[in-house]
Amino acid sequence: MLKLTPILLALLYALATYRFSVWRTARELDARSTELADARLRALMAQMARALDLPRIRVHIYEIDPVNGLAAPDGRIFITRGFYDKYRAGQVTAEELASVIAHEMGHVALGHSRRRMIDFSGQNAMRAALGMMLSRIIPGLGIYIANTLTSLLAARLSRQDEYEADAYASALLTKAGIGTGPQKTLFRKLESLTAARGAPVPAWLMSHPKTAERIRAIETLEARWSSIPTA
Repeated sequence: MLKLTPILLALLYALATYRFSVWRTARELDARSTELADARLRALMAQMARALDLPRIRVHIYEIDPVNGLAAPDGRIFITRGFYDKYRAGQVTAEELASVIAHEMGHVALGHSRRRMIDFSGQNAMRAALGMMLSRIIPGLGIYIANTLTSLLAARLSRQDEYEADAYASALLTKAGIGTGPQKTLFRKLESLTAARGAPVPAWLMSHPKTAERIRAIETLEARWSSIPTA
């Protein structure tokens, strides 16, 4: 029983962390967001809603400066004020911002947003349990090895989620008549949009697949769809 204690403690810690993270995220988003009211973007969202047979798609602006999109565990979609300001300044088109919304909708539809919160708690639990066990075998280094292993696993899972959300967005944008062009042009802008000149690339972008690989994956989908005979 004593041998299982670290694992049981880690599982309890993961559950507590998950519940607290969900509560804290919802509270933060409620306090710092407003519903998007831009007419051009709402028209594009209406096109996507019709493609999905939905009455409407609601998107909120999260009042923070970094350029990003967010799918909350409760299913709500957000774009940051920083991203919206880039659009208002003409650095991002309405169609490109719509592709971000479609991408975040993919995370919700595919269950990524909720799973990521669970994964984050699980990774912390695994890191703690693995660190305890490895520290007994390799004192002083065990915790560093545990951190490296869990970080590599998290990055791989994150990249896979991004590919899946990209594919969902490509399908939705195509069905809505917007097309995948804005999705690809935005990818080419991401690094310059999210990092100041000479500054390091943000951590969230580093966990995403490389731009060329994401574009190539979309073009592979396009080629596959174009080869399907139409009725």
